[in-house]
Amino acid sequence: MPEEKYTDSGILIKPVYHSSDIPAGEPAQPGAFPFTRGVQPDMYRGKLWTMRQYAGFSTAEESNKRYHYLLSQGVSGLSVAFDLPTQIGYDSDHALAEGEVGKVGVAIDSIEDMQTLFHGIRLDEVSTSMTINATGFILLSLYAALAKQQGADLKKISGTIQNDILKEYAARGTYIYPPKPSMRIITDIFEWCSREVPKWNTISISGYHIREAGSTAVQEVAFTLSNGKAYVQAALEKGLDINVFGKRLSFFFNAHNNLFEEVAKFRAARKMWASIMKELGATDPKAMMLRFHTQTGGSTLTAQQPLNNISRVTIQTMAAVLGGTQSLHTNGYDEALSLPTEEAARIALRTQQIVAFESGAPDTVDPLAGSYYVEALTAEVEQAAWQLMEKIDAMGGSVSAIEEGFIQDEIARSAYEYQQHIESGEKIIVGVNKFQVSQEAPIPVFKIDDSIRLVQSEKLRKLRQDRDQATCDRLLNQLRDKAVTGENMMPTVVEAVENKSTLGEIADTLRNVFGEYR
Repeated sequence: MPEEKYTDSGILIKPVYHSSDIPAGEPAQPGAFPFTRGVQPDMYRGKLWTMRQYAGFSTAEESNKRYHYLLSQGVSGLSVAFDLPTQIGYDSDHALAEGEVGKVGVAIDSIEDMQTLFHGIRLDEVSTSMTINATGFILLSLYAALAKQQGADLKKISGTIQNDILKEYAARGTYIYPPKPSMRIITDIFEWCSREVPKWNTISISGYHIREAGSTAVQEVAFTLSNGKAYVQAALEKGLDINVFGKRLSFFFNAHNNLFEEVAKFRAARKMWASIMKELGATDPKAMMLRFHTQTGGSTLTAQQPLNNISRVTIQTMAAVLGGTQSLHTNGYDEALSLPTEEAARIALRTQQIVAFESGAPDTVDPLAGSYYVEALTAEVEQAAWQLMEKIDAMGGSVSAIEEGFIQDEIARSAYEYQQHIESGEKIIVGVNKFQVSQEAPIPVFKIDDSIRLVQSEKLRKLRQDRDQATCDRLLNQLRDKAVTGENMMPTVVEAVENKSTLGEIADTLRNVFGEYR
């Protein structure tokens, strides 16, 4: 008897599927509730997904050069990676920043770095996604302040901050404050953006890092949507209108190698989110839409035979497009070794462009709809994800499930099981546990110079020397007072960065009020 086959989420795959495997009832039309088939009636026939390339390294000057290069090569949106000190609220000259400045992203300490980062780029002509969480409110303030300096209308600038702190506690670790004050900062952003920057996506609820930490596709959906539900409930408790802020929520998912399970995952997630938002009181269909960015799976890339990663990224790109993504970043083939070189970034972008203009995949809406296998798998992913969400709801929601360690333990268990399957040979990774080669040609890697910290420290010294210190002190005191009273902090943060307060100073002001999460 042939061996049984399972998806990576443990869903049994039948040898053949029939019409009887498809759930009863006609699937809804694209662009209509519950959006299983896509959020737009014409999907990519009307407009292709936004082609973003995630980039940011070293200094703002170096990252700015890469952005101009990517724009010249045809990207339609920028995506900013920040270094670790920026992510956790330390200026580059802080003792804890040593060895990390500019390494995994660009170092941003002040409005002057932001001016340099986007030099020659009009913020009202480009959509920018910023992968930033604990300090997302500061980076958004810096971006808004720069847009104002450029003379842009804040009501017209568009983009996204990740701003998803719950997954940081569960999967990634770049948090600063405890969960409750962190949730309060997020609702301050929702409220401020709905008034001041209405086209900005205020949060990108992220399954990507949950998957990178070792979750299955089903867990990625369940944990991400549970976190999304927690953010919506926090906003509702603050008295915000779900039909207003609901339209500015976006999601961020991973794309792995199991093509059909990934497509099913995206379709199931859309359907589930529409139901969740309707149940929470949304009546505007646009507030029920799950719009999402996809990044190909970093954890699927191998240091062994790295050129094989081009094939992996191509499969993952097809999964995202066939699954109906709104924007996409494709990883460089060398990212298991270093930040991507310019050549690797170009090949990654060309992969998207070949799928867009040569594959035929975007020519019709939801091309795999009606496939017995895909429809059955969509239903199975949905059912398994609902069961997991019910467990989380029974604990009191995502915040409680994270505080109890449930989500972290589930991810760790899945990661361990997956690694066991690789080590036993049950799961084949080409070039790693099968089809190895004895000698590999060297791949050029991208290196970051440690002297960047000295450059950034000198910039900070000069900034502090030249600014109006009394104004900075007054605004930081005002920020502390608002943190205590519960008043919205965003207007003060914007004013503080305009007056050259640094990211670290703002983060420290709130550390003194909220404390740090351990």
